[in-house]
Formats: sequence, structure tokens, C-alpha cells
Amino acid sequence: MKTSVMTILILSFFSLFIFGCKSGEEINKQRPNILLIVSEDNGPDLGCYGIKEVSTPNLDNLAKEGVLFERAFVPYSVCSPSRAVIFTGLYPHQNGQIGLATHKFKMYDNIKTLPKYLNEAGYSTGIIGKLHVNPEKEIPFDFSAIPGSNFGKKDLKQYAVEAYNFINGSDKPFFLMVNYPDAHFPLQKQVEGMPKDPLDGSDLNGSLPFIGADSERLREYTANYYNSMNRLDESVGMLLKELQASGKADNTIIIYLGDHGAQFSRGKCSNYEAGLRIPLIIKNPDTKAKGIRQNELVNTIDLLPTFLDIAKVDFPKNLPGMSLLPLLKGAHMKNNRKYIFAGGNGSTSLLYYPRRSVRDDRYKLILNILHGKENPHYAFYETHVNDHFDAGTEEEEINNSSTEVIAAYKVWKNPPKYELYDLQNDPYEFNNLAEDMQYQDILGNMIVALDTWRAETNDPLADPIKFARFNKEMDSINIYLPNHSYSKNKDFKWHYPDYFIPN
Repeated sequence: MKTSVMTILILSFFSLFIFGCKSGEEINKQRPNILLIVSEDNGPDLGCYGIKEVSTPNLDNLAKEGVLFERAFVPYSVCSPSRAVIFTGLYPHQNGQIGLATHKFKMYDNIKTLPKYLNEAGYSTGIIGKLHVNPEKEIPFDFSAIPGSNFGKKDLKQYAVEAYNFINGSDKPFFLMVNYPDAHFPLQKQVEGMPKDPLDGSDLNGSLPFIGADSERLREYTANYYNSMNRLDESVGMLLKELQASGKADNTIIIYLGDHGAQFSRGKCSNYEAGLRIPLIIKNPDTKAKGIRQNELVNTIDLLPTFLDIAKVDFPKNLPGMSLLPLLKGAHMKNNRKYIFAGGNGSTSLLYYPRRSVRDDRYKLILNILHGKENPHYAFYETHVNDHFDAGTEEEEINNSSTEVIAAYKVWKNPPKYELYDLQNDPYEFNNLAEDMQYQDILGNMIVALDTWRAETNDPLADPIKFARFNKEMDSINIYLPNHSYSKNKDFKWHYPDYFIPN
């Protein structure tokens, strides 16, 4: 009898031990992989967003199998600050990356980043394509390939090859970020035979609608922008094919987004919708809801909480974003977010023109902090200061446009303190309502919302002393190290990280 009882106890203990080991392994296997696909310099100009001039079957199919976010935004319409938000879950003025990495802007010390969180959680982490955030050592991916900007869009097929090698290189759950450069200027009509049948300007009925102006020249740039989107889709198709071949697709959450809007006038570098609104599509194999078009306001500050939620990692309470996973369950799901906020300083010293903005379901408010001075972005675009600004609208093209478009360009060139737009009736933000007496209550409410956000997030430019000091630093750089010469000086350092941090 004793032997029988002892045998049962031993067998029970052994069974529990084995079960415990297996469940631990299964938990590790069941944690989803994460594939983050980021494309440069494009808004939601895809077939699934209603753009008939492009052919994007792979991304369209991803939307059919997942959730498409109609109103997704970035908090800064320039590459480095936008990407730093993904890595930190913090607004640029909170993490320090307030301008381009190539212009020596950098994150503050002791900012915890995405790969650190996920490496601690047992994930294998990788990046393909450019990182473009300083300091790179604080974003320690386990694997990296094809670093650099790749503005020539060379060897695009290699992105998928490198992804396959990484995905199959470990049994751990993985996080892989793949960065495609297609729509970054200079634009190419065709690269390595992609797209197979490129568009010409003559195939279009007009240029991008937010530009307002139209010409044969602008249509040609628009056509090549669309060709970039077609080529991006082909590259994404190759990537997804390799994911499928790995056998891990059924346990991989796929997230696709753009890093900010296209580099045309009133797009990239602005706080208009054309600069801040991006495509965002998420496919979660475990979610039954498919083909959902989610209309809630979301922001890329929500990505880090989402990644940590997927990895079952508790995230810090100070992060301003929220996980997007609940919104994947259906179009009826809500996040109860009333406002979306954005910043911007200008990305380089010569483009310094700080602004802040807030939008709700219908209205957008832009605060131009240096109102009274001409916005340097206007001249950079209008004169095509370099090939990144070649598609900028020229004076003659502006003057040949409608009265409201001419007025909109005047506002962009010499902004007032506040711009207010009714996005329902004026989606391209051509008519500034800030001085209209009928909208003063709305203006006042939006100003309060923006001021509250700036206070809650410790915006350094809301502090008059810090703002004055930063202006002085910018002015001295332009005087003593003109024409961006500081960017080639290996010893140059900005001083703002020393005095922007909250006391």
C-alpha cells in the first residue's frame, strides 16, 4: 500500500515536472513574432486607401487579412525624429531626437529603447535598412543588414534574402524591422525592372491633391512617386513570400507603416495632414476580424506599447501611447482618444521653424512658434535647394492655381501664430479659419488642449528661458558654422540635451 502511494506521488511529481517544462517551452513558442515594415516618405497612397493610380496588391491583401487604420499619424514629419518615436515610445521633445541624425541631433542619455526591452524578454531582434537615430549604440539590435540610406534603391531583392536568413537563424521569437527607401527623393521611375510597367506624368489627371497646384512637371514627379509605391509593394511581396517559406508566418504579427508623408510642398517637414498622416496596416493571425477599417485616432507613439503588449512585457507608466491590440478586434472597438498631437523643429539648423499641432475628429490647430518670420521650408521647396526638394511647387505653378491655393501657400510661407482647419470640409487645409469669428470657441478649446499637452509632456519650447537659449544656439550655429558645415565636423555636439531635460 505504501509502495503504491509512493509510486503515485512520484509519478504525479514527474508528470507535473514534465508538464511544467513543456508549458514553459510552449509559452515561448506561442509568443508571436513581430515583423515591422517601414517605408520612407509616403502617405497612405495605396490601392487599399483608395488610390486608383497605383498597383499595390500585396499591401492591399495585407489589409484584407488584417486591420487598416484610416487615421494614423506620426508626431514629427521627418525621418530621424519619427523613427526615434518608434524606438522609445516618447515624443521627440521627450527623447531628444528633435532633428536629423545626420545633423548630429541625438537622444538624451539613459533612454530605454525597443531592442533592449525585447532582448530582455527573450526575443531575437533585427533591423534591415537604415537606423538613422543617434546614438546607434543605444539601439542594440542583435542583427543588422543593408545599413545606410540606399537612396539609389539598389539590390532591393536582398532585403527579403536578409530577412529570411534572420528569421531562420534562431528558435527564439523574433522582432524584425525592415526599412524600405522607395519614395525617398531622388525618385526613380524604375529600378532593377521594378515596377514592370511604370507610369508617366501623361497617365495622370493631376498632381497630388494636397499640393493644390498642377503642371506637367508636377505630374511627372507624382507619377514617379506612384512608381515608388508600386515598387515598394513588389519588395513587400518578396519579403512576405520569404516569411511564408520560413514556416513562421502563422505566428507572426505583421505591421506596415510609412515614416511620414511625401516630400512635396506642404507635405514632409510640415504639420499638415500630408506630412503627418501615414498608412498603417496590422495583420494578427490570431485575430478573427479581417478586412477591418479602423477609424480611431492612432499615433506611432502607440507602437512601443503595442510591441511590448505582444511580447507580454509590462511597459512603463510614463509612456504616452497605448497598445493597439484591442483595436484589432473589430471596427466597433474604441480607444477613447480625443486628440492627436505633433511637434516639429525643422530637422536642421537652416530649416529651424518650430511648430506644434493638435487635431481631433474634425479640426486641426497648428501653432507656429516663430510666427512673424518666414518659414524656410517654403524657399527650400520653391527653389529646389537640392535634389531632395526637386518636386517643390514653383512660384509660377502657385500663381496659376486657384485663389484658395494661392492663399494657402502665402500662409505656409509666412505663417500666423495659429492655423485652424476644418478637416471635414477642407481636408487639404487650404482655408485657415483662425481669424474667423464663427470658430473662436473651437480655436480656444484647441489651444487649451495643445497647451495642456505641452505642459504634461514637458515641452522645452514652452519654457521661455529654454526657448530663448535654444534660439540663441540655433542662431550661433548658422553664424559660426554656416551651410550645415557642422554636420561634417566629427567633434560637433549640440548643447540642448544639457538644458532641455526637465529639472
